[in-house]
Amino acid sequence: MTHNRQEWETLEAKDLAPYAAHSANSLGRRHPEVDHPVRPSFQRDRDRVLHSRCFRRLEYKTQVFINGTADHYRTRLTHTIEMTAVGRTLARAFRVNEDLTETICLAHDVGHSPFGHRGEAVLDDLMKEYGGFDHNLQSLRAIEKLENQYPGFSGLNLTWEVRAGLLKHEAANPDAELDGHPIGPFQYLEAQIADVADDMSYHAHDVDDGLSAGLITLDQLRELAFWKLAAARTDEQYQGLDEDQHRRITIRNLLDLQARDVLREGHRRTEAHQPQTIADVMNAPERLVAFSDEMKLMLKEFSTFLYRQLYYHPAVADANTEAVELMRGLFHHYVAHPEAMGKKARERIPEEGLMRTVCDYVAGCTDRYALEECEKYGIGA
Repeated sequence: MTHNRQEWETLEAKDLAPYAAHSANSLGRRHPEVDHPVRPSFQRDRDRVLHSRCFRRLEYKTQVFINGTADHYRTRLTHTIEMTAVGRTLARAFRVNEDLTETICLAHDVGHSPFGHRGEAVLDDLMKEYGGFDHNLQSLRAIEKLENQYPGFSGLNLTWEVRAGLLKHEAANPDAELDGHPIGPFQYLEAQIADVADDMSYHAHDVDDGLSAGLITLDQLRELAFWKLAAARTDEQYQGLDEDQHRRITIRNLLDLQARDVLREGHRRTEAHQPQTIADVMNAPERLVAFSDEMKLMLKEFSTFLYRQLYYHPAVADANTEAVELMRGLFHHYVAHPEAMGKKARERIPEEGLMRTVCDYVAGCTDRYALEECEKYGIGA
């Protein structure tokens, strides 16, 4: 037995919470299209993201360690995949739209620069007189303007709900809107889930990579309240583990403890405020998907440790600093020699201006391509 689109939409209406985003009620696309006969709108959006070039490039962009450092470290792509799995789990538990949550998760970093957050900071500095750079806004820009796969319009023409879900920092601004519709003061639930899933994922997998790289130690982690809680849970679950097995299970528990905490806290808040519509979620007295105060306190200590001992560890920071300075030189090279950019990028200069076009081009580079371009033009030599 197969389902067509209308039958899927009927199932959503039956199974999802009243405050969930329903495919049949989407605010639509900028450019009208005929509905797909089988796939609901958000599932169609997901497939468009998965087939985009900007998504595929995430495989070669930095998460913590510059791409190519080692085979098993996370990249921006594997971070995205892990985050998406968390997002779907939470969406199902909250009875909201899994397809929409998954799509926001998959698209949330497609505008990220090479070389992680250091690269983002450098691009923001280079563009400070031209509107700055923010990877969330760039993700929206990538799917709206920079991808060109369809005749008749630029971008992927995704639904309003996906595009609004990428504007997490803008939602809190007074009267923030997208295409005339409010996006805040809090985002709808699927977008809130994607946001918290991002935080949950890197708390766990960055620790895993840091331990594998030898930049942080178990002795250091054992001083932290969150690790102690996860390790104690491992001890309750298993006996006789060797150190490596204990470490792996404890890292899994870091993720599971966060998920359980968000679900408990989210249940408490939704019970307290009883949202009946998406508007009720967005205008609630508080965000509905969030960590408890106790978990926030533990995660604050945990994150501070990661920044100090991992993200700014000399072995990471020095390599990233060297790479982003090369990227800075590459940016200046393209400004001075726009003919060095690709044909499609050059065609955008009259409309977007040289600086924004160069920024788009550099932001779209993978770590590998950016370094190859630097070598090609003798930058940093």
